[in-house]
Amino acid sequence: MIRIKAGVPRAGRPPLRRVLALGLPTVWGAMAITYKLACPLAQQNGLGARIGTSAVFFAVGTGLILHVRHVLLRELREVRQVAGAAQNVLLRPLPPRIDGLNIAAAQLSADRCATIGGDLYEVIATEHGVRVVMGDVRGHGLAAISTVAAVLGSFREAVHDEAELGSVLRRLERALARHLRERARAEHPSAGAEPDNPVAEEFVTVLLLEIQRDGEVRVLNCGHPWPYLLGPARAELLTRAEPLPPLGPFPLPAELPALPCGRLLPGEALFLHTDGVEDARDGRGRFFPLPAALAEAVGAGPVSPQSVLRAVFAGLLRHAGGRPADDVALLVLRNDRRQVARRPGEPVGHRAHRRF
Repeated sequence: MIRIKAGVPRAGRPPLRRVLALGLPTVWGAMAITYKLACPLAQQNGLGARIGTSAVFFAVGTGLILHVRHVLLRELREVRQVAGAAQNVLLRPLPPRIDGLNIAAAQLSADRCATIGGDLYEVIATEHGVRVVMGDVRGHGLAAISTVAAVLGSFREAVHDEAELGSVLRRLERALARHLRERARAEHPSAGAEPDNPVAEEFVTVLLLEIQRDGEVRVLNCGHPWPYLLGPARAELLTRAEPLPPLGPFPLPAELPALPCGRLLPGEALFLHTDGVEDARDGRGRFFPLPAALAEAVGAGPVSPQSVLRAVFAGLLRHAGGRPADDVALLVLRNDRRQVARRPGEPVGHRAHRRF
């Protein structure tokens, strides 16, 4: 849970704005009552007197309505600022460059009142390489934010502590299970200290990716869409290997070897996304053609993460008629390192075989 502590005014010294918010309506009401009781014109029954009285009360009523509207709009702006700050802490904006990688990211919540939802991503440089997570919590919008916080919080700690990608994934699994148990206890306190099946239908798809200094890419995938490898005039799946089940419904296997997917050469990029992208439909029920959109976005020249992101995001919004029905997250990472270190005995131009 994210809490933002606001300053509390000392007792007996309310802020001036609050005094004005209460004082102005009181003054206007007192003026209207004084006019009605003390003004000779208000005591008359003629047409002119009635018109004058109606005008006074109309002016007072209009002023009160405008004042209330102003107060409500100000409160709404303040609430949005606090919510935006909290959401930025949870899904913080990524820097444009991390350890030689050029990065561009975007996300859109299916809930119009929220800027984040059930999708999550993070990129962190560690001594083990640059580690990336892309995930999708079941459901969307505000209901999934607490699960996003639990998974991201665990990832941000585990990537620095664990040397193996499989150990990071196990930390995420334990954090998710702990979060679901705590939520079940809060929602159903009569079920006991440890509910047998806290939230049986909850799950999270997770893609863990590690890019080492020599460009070597290793991946663990729990039910998430595979990334695309982007190059000049080329957009292809990084691998077609069978992923593991999503986190939550089933335990992880005893062995969790990361899948080697070759090297990300200088100038190449990886495009990560959540299933809200490919599942977006147009008015006739057709799915968004992501491979074609990526092929058009990369063109024949150098891959620009920002250009790819803008092109795909704009095409997605056009296809979905302005807003997809599910949360959407996009992440592009381009290798901007000057050269890829060769292993001893490896010939120049050698590329590790990708498993398809």
